[in-house]
Amino acid sequence: MDPIDFQQNILNWFDLNGRKDLPWQQNISPYRVWLSETMLQQTQVTTVIPYFHNFIAQFPNIEDLAAAPIDAVLLLWSGLGYYARARNLHKSAQIITRQGYFPNNIDELIALPGIGQSTAGAILSIAFQNSHPILDGNVRRVLARFKGISGWPGSTVVNKQLWGISKNLTPQHRVADYTQAIMDLGATVCTRSKPACYKCPLNSQCFANATESVHLLPTPKPSKIIPVKQLTFLLLKNTHQEIALIKRPPTGIWGGLWSLPEFDSISSALDWCNTKQLTILKSKTIAPQRHTFSHYHLDYSTLIVQTDNPINFVLEANRSVWYKEANMGSLGLPAPIKLLLQQNILEKNND
Repeated sequence: MDPIDFQQNILNWFDLNGRKDLPWQQNISPYRVWLSETMLQQTQVTTVIPYFHNFIAQFPNIEDLAAAPIDAVLLLWSGLGYYARARNLHKSAQIITRQGYFPNNIDELIALPGIGQSTAGAILSIAFQNSHPILDGNVRRVLARFKGISGWPGSTVVNKQLWGISKNLTPQHRVADYTQAIMDLGATVCTRSKPACYKCPLNSQCFANATESVHLLPTPKPSKIIPVKQLTFLLLKNTHQEIALIKRPPTGIWGGLWSLPEFDSISSALDWCNTKQLTILKSKTIAPQRHTFSHYHLDYSTLIVQTDNPINFVLEANRSVWYKEANMGSLGLPAPIKLLLQQNILEKNND
């Protein structure tokens, strides 16, 4: 199948079967395309839709996003994960606003924080109607199966090969529809598991379909043992039903979000309370729970301590706050911490 036939088959399929009612497909603009592509990185469409609606309602244009405090941005991102995406989105919005225009060429786009080659290609294709290839996870899967490309796509050699194929197959015309179509094909038909090959417009000349190797491609990432880290969260409450929170560093896991003080054990958390001369009115421990990141498991216990109202008690200068339970929705919190607080409030209210 030559590139023209490949393109036409996908476009014909898209015209009849493609999704055209997703929120970022309406009122298309560089900002909306960029926001949706950023949110969709390693995140399912069904998860992204409510976040996209809330984000656009709060920040309808790039100037509003640029002017917002980072805490407001992280609050709307809370639960979506990979928080560096939100921080980079905010930084790039400020850069774009200062320069007074949204870049419409590949070099300027990938120079911005958080915008890689595939996201840039999607912005240029969909928002600017310029022909540029993309290679997100869905497109990698379609091309690896269609062309029979073995080897982990994350490796330099295979990634370069797939980029070459994507570039060769990307049309000059109807490029916005084509870009939407090939992403849609991977998301709805050529899925990771249980692909619907009988529905695929490429099945007659797909290598993986012809050789019954669909389940083998793309080649999975070489497995490795995922390490496990352990820590203890301290849920410190005063008699005003306020909870002590600390703002995490701007980079790294949960960067810029508000979280609970962390310790390596229950005993070290209690020792810390003693060194701060806190009066422990009562305490209890919540059984360990697990939260999985992309590169490690976090097993965490939680120590709940009820204390008095210490005068001038400061956790860490400029990075701590006594947080009213009733105002839980006003700060950006990591999903496990937000769940912990919600469970604690429900438990308290049921006592």
